Amino acid sequence: MERNRLFWGSRRGMLELDLILLPFLDNVYPTLAPEDQLRYQQLLECEDQDMFAWLLHRHEPDNPELQRIVQIVRDNTGMPDDA
Repeated sequence: MERNRLFWGSRRGMLELDLILLPFLDNVYPTLAPEDQLRYQQLLECEDQDMFAWLLHRHEPDNPELQRIVQIVRDNTGMPDDA
């Protein structure tokens, strides 16, 4: 997926998600393995409320692929374990 589409996909309807996803896209996404980049793209297809709950440790995704990328985002954005 091209960078411009990723940027707009990472801009969400919730400011809180923008503050997590946009720095992740700029700073971490380029260093991810290709399969993790695909997982991030899959994450962007999810609903904002689901992503918000996952990133704040309120719920875990059922899909193991999404679990992996959610954990990578958490680990690289300074999200506390007990947010």
